[in-house]
Amino acid sequence: MNDPIVIAIDGASASGKSTNARIVARALGFIHVDTGAMFRTLAWYCLKMGVDVHDSQAVTAVCEQWNATLDCVDNTIRLLVDEYYPAREIRTTQVSAATPLVAAAPKVRQWMKAKQRECLHFGSLVMEGRDIGANIFPEAQWKFYLDASLTERAKRRAAEGSGEDIEARDQHDTRRTVSPLKIAPDAIVINNSHLTAEQTSALILDRVKKELASI
Repeated sequence: MNDPIVIAIDGASASGKSTNARIVARALGFIHVDTGAMFRTLAWYCLKMGVDVHDSQAVTAVCEQWNATLDCVDNTIRLLVDEYYPAREIRTTQVSAATPLVAAAPKVRQWMKAKQRECLHFGSLVMEGRDIGANIFPEAQWKFYLDASLTERAKRRAAEGSGEDIEARDQHDTRRTVSPLKIAPDAIVINNSHLTAEQTSALILDRVKKELASI
């Protein structure tokens, strides 16, 4: 197969998307794309510029005008703003709270979809998010949806030192009108409530490697 491959890993907050996407990408030599970090970068920039993140028109205006470009370092794609990547800044509690607000703007999601599809220029991808298999890359060769109980996901966030309200985030993500969090019809669902990251990623890799070997 000469064309770039896309492995979509979707799921709710603290379902293990990021950890497993990194493991899978490293094991296969693919490029890792954290789409949530892209939305976080926009949220950070809006806060930095004093934009009201509750005002979707204002957020959209920023998204359509900011100097944002894709960069790939160590097989990880980042969204740079004025050639700067705010690695630490986008992980603050304030940015976490603002992210679902900016992500709900329809034109922001259109902009992000186009930018995320551009990632194919860098090669085969393991892309994590909430609507990758259902919206960004519906043609992805492999689609996985990670899930875990609300209690388990809340424990994971607490262990990270985050005060994110997982239940509220779930409601926000599933109820937004544009590209809500949902399971793609042909996605493989993995409930990892009682699995380690290594066990979860092993399930994904086993499936992908077997099918790659037959291509």
